Amino acid sequence: MTIRIAMTQTRNAFAPMPETVDALPQLEGRLDEVRDANLDHHETLIREAARQGAQIVGLGELFPGPYFALTEHPMWLAMAEDPETGPSTTRMKALAAALQVVIVAPLYEIEASTGHRYNTAVVIDADGTVLGKYRKTHVPNGMNERASFRETYYYEPSRGMHEQHARGETGNNPFFPVFKTRYARLGVAICYDRHFDGAMFSLAREGAQVIFCPAVTFGYKSERMWRLEFQVDAARHNVFVAGSNRLGNEPPWPTSYFGRSYATGPNGRLHNESTHDELVIADMDLGELERDDPSGWDLQRDLRDPIYTKR
Repeated sequence: MTIRIAMTQTRNAFAPMPETVDALPQLEGRLDEVRDANLDHHETLIREAARQGAQIVGLGELFPGPYFALTEHPMWLAMAEDPETGPSTTRMKALAAALQVVIVAPLYEIEASTGHRYNTAVVIDADGTVLGKYRKTHVPNGMNERASFRETYYYEPSRGMHEQHARGETGNNPFFPVFKTRYARLGVAICYDRHFDGAMFSLAREGAQVIFCPAVTFGYKSERMWRLEFQVDAARHNVFVAGSNRLGNEPPWPTSYFGRSYATGPNGRLHNESTHDELVIADMDLGELERDDPSGWDLQRDLRDPIYTKR
């Protein structure tokens, strides 16, 4: 069975951003406008992906706004929303049902019962049903030669709570759920998660066929590893991986995101079929995961590492 997936490769669509970082407080009270502009932009991209035959569409990390974690400002805390009933999920549910596409929608979550905030991907099936969510497990805080990333100021790591009872979830791992959608079994690893091999291993072990990795990433080492990591993971764990990164600059911050989104399978990178410069589209033959490895390897059969084989 061959499926067609799409990923966005874009940036903040809210045009009237302040001219300087110091002027960002001017946006207080206008965050709904920021979200709406990005929801409109992504709806256009999803519709175009569906027009080109995509059955699953993965959006970028924190897609309803700019990547605000370059600096620390309490204003952005108000961007967090309910992952089931908030405006982003409500819009994406209607769109998924109308187009009969699966949507992976990474947003900024606030948990109503606790007030905790998370970097969360909501997985919506092709009938508009929310199958569940994945919360980013590894949250970075640091800087490189390009900029800082102050993510721990805005949200915390997954506690492994609630994901386990997601309606479409399979498997036994409370941190890395796999969602059985109409077209494929999906896993999600958000940005920094990709550097931890246990994330991809867990998703593959729980039955994921396709792993989406939405990211906002920049810097020399990140770009070098971006070209390599997904290809190694796909070959090592016998899965398809789709890595989506922002592309370009988001004023007023000077940081530029390198894009380079791509999809890969166990036997190499997949061709980008998209005719739109803010979409990457790839065809995935899921039968490839069931066929003998052309290398003659059987890594899953021969695995002996006690760290990963212990259940």
